[in-house]
Amino acid sequence: MGWAVAVAVLLSASPTFVTKGDVTPEADLRREAQAAWTTLEAQYAAQAGGLPARAPATVTLQKGTSLTPERNAQGRPGVVELRQNTPGVLDARTRTALRHELAHQLLWWACPASSEDRLFHEAFALTVSGELPAWRDGPYQSLSSAAQAVASAPAVDTPRARRGLARILGEHTGFPAALTRRLRQCHDGARWAAPLTVEELADVAVLAPEPATVVVSRHSGEVLFSEGDVRRAVPYGSALKPFLYAAGTVLASPRDVRGSGTSSEAAGRAAPDSNAPPLLAPRRGVQEWACGAGLPPKVDARMALLRSCNGWFLDWEATGLAPKAFGVWGPVLSSVGLTGLPSDMTEAIGLRSAHGLSPWGMAQAYRLLAEARPDVLALLTGNVDEGTLSGLSTSRALKGVATKTGTVRDAASRPQFGWIAAVDADLVAVVVRPGKMPRHFVDELPALLARVRRQAGLDAARVQVLGLLPSTTVEARCAGAGFSLDDGVPRAAPPDFSRLDALTAKGPAVCLGSPWRVRFPDGPDGGRDYAGVFTWSTPPPYRPPPGVPTTPSALKARRGSDFVFRTTRVKYTAGVVAAEDVTLQGEARIALARIAAHNERHADTRHPGRALCDTTHCQAFRGTVRIRPEESRALQLPALKWDTWLTFSQGGDTPWREVRPRSEVEALLGTNLVSLRFESGRVRYLRTEGTPAAPYEDARSLPCDTLRAGLKLPSCPQRASFDGPQVRFEGQGRGHGEGLDVEAAKASPGLSSDALLERAFGARGGASTPTP
Repeated sequence: MGWAVAVAVLLSASPTFVTKGDVTPEADLRREAQAAWTTLEAQYAAQAGGLPARAPATVTLQKGTSLTPERNAQGRPGVVELRQNTPGVLDARTRTALRHELAHQLLWWACPASSEDRLFHEAFALTVSGELPAWRDGPYQSLSSAAQAVASAPAVDTPRARRGLARILGEHTGFPAALTRRLRQCHDGARWAAPLTVEELADVAVLAPEPATVVVSRHSGEVLFSEGDVRRAVPYGSALKPFLYAAGTVLASPRDVRGSGTSSEAAGRAAPDSNAPPLLAPRRGVQEWACGAGLPPKVDARMALLRSCNGWFLDWEATGLAPKAFGVWGPVLSSVGLTGLPSDMTEAIGLRSAHGLSPWGMAQAYRLLAEARPDVLALLTGNVDEGTLSGLSTSRALKGVATKTGTVRDAASRPQFGWIAAVDADLVAVVVRPGKMPRHFVDELPALLARVRRQAGLDAARVQVLGLLPSTTVEARCAGAGFSLDDGVPRAAPPDFSRLDALTAKGPAVCLGSPWRVRFPDGPDGGRDYAGVFTWSTPPPYRPPPGVPTTPSALKARRGSDFVFRTTRVKYTAGVVAAEDVTLQGEARIALARIAAHNERHADTRHPGRALCDTTHCQAFRGTVRIRPEESRALQLPALKWDTWLTFSQGGDTPWREVRPRSEVEALLGTNLVSLRFESGRVRYLRTEGTPAAPYEDARSLPCDTLRAGLKLPSCPQRASFDGPQVRFEGQGRGHGEGLDVEAAKASPGLSSDALLERAFGARGGASTPTP
């Protein structure tokens, strides 16, 4: 009875198969597809623990018109293309190819998070399609050569790569445990932060160790430098000890970790807490307590971390107070690819190499640690003074850089892998070298950081975003691993869109491995990308100066936003240029990029004491975009000489005419208008005042941009005329007409960015008083 019910459920989840008559017989093809799907679903459900509640989409079965000679089928979501050598005959090869492609279709439906993981897709399809025996035929193949064949073809779309994959899948009997873990992860809704690796699939290290280096931005999270296989998980040694420390301590108060000049010792101490790690006495003659000369009678967690003292961590576990499986940081490490959580302290500190993590995953984890626990990072800056990297010729060059080392040894205590994780104000670097101890290759680190810093604009830029919207309507989603920080404790963000104000309620919101995707009502389809960190920061109330007309929208813009977004300065600059004029190229684009980067450093002229806003009150910014060469070039050039806000507008000379109700104009300027004229960037107007018996005309003026913005005119008008209940405006170009004229810059291809800026601002520097 139970089996009958299960079969009924499975059949109810089957897609509708549609044929086009080009693969025959059609009825047999649909029956074959239905039977194969039922079998595949049963295997998936048995390993994953269930099936999605939603029904699968229609799948079209058709003849392939662009199949390469070695392919019998190919597919994309909703479509399977087949090769049929003899019309009307569904031979064994065609049936096998159909099952293989339907396995992909099933994963696209049941496990969409794995869509970009080609190795996982191919391993699952080979396992469930029944074709493994055929691929295993042939001469003996070693596991290492099979792994190399797979690694050389990441898409696993060549016969050599698939034969190698079949060899790896045959290393163990039964359904591969790695695939079962991944399927259950998908069914449970967990993130697919790291792709399946050959080592994970084979459950052994099968590729020869190779050097790997990766550098990511602390601000945007983007990979700035990568060399070697940075996605390959390898044993991590002591490199994850800071996460044990963070899990076993509480965040020090902000006064202890913010500000300049704080020593690493003072800043690195956690706030007092009854559950703080204990002071422990070294045990003489115990190898794990061989942590350098001059140990005090009692060793605290700080010294144990800097000296990477294994004995202290083992004895901490013996007290029963140490965090298990990295505590609150375990889910973080799992989300970035840790192959398994440690069962005890020997696995956590790398004495036993039971699990691995990729250099990329290590860098992502340290990025979040730096955001959540600045006190731990401050502590780690002491490593070059009194820890595992002290007393070296390069120690002085790493002053102020937080570092942690790790060494993986074999049974003869020879180094298999050396790790260095390093974090400074802007970068997270992870360096892995096979066969070396960290002290033997640390001299590479200063040169690596300097090399990456040759990419200009990697320092932080902050911008108040989305202030024109009600904060409750803004939602965000992380396609990688999203976390909200709650007093230094990472909390996993929901996998789907959720309110950004909730994500930032108690601390920063960080997305590892991907930009945040942000959406809001009436926004662009699919939302916008924001590669960086969100925080909540309520701005002070804004009160317009007396007598200055201000629209509701302008009030919001001048108030600022509750959301502050941090990214790199080059990312911010590229976002501004794209928002202001995506068509700009060459020297004109460089000129605008230099202004955007310059103004980010002059935010006080728009929002005293706070970051710039993302509206035209400051300069438009609609999320992060791909950086173009012009933006990189702009930030490599010298800083601009003008110490003030620099204005720009679309400009141009295209004439325009607009009509506005007189009542709308008088709502801004006051009633009884009798004249309007425009000069020197201001609107000058007369109003009739006084009494009917003794009237007089009162002359007033305002910045022209106040009128332009309030009436939503293309630019500051040149003329205005009264026409009964209406006012007719005439002008040319777009924008307020001050500073750099973008259209004029486009029309000057022979001028350098320096010449364009000098023409726009000259000796006066284009200084402007911000519109109230």
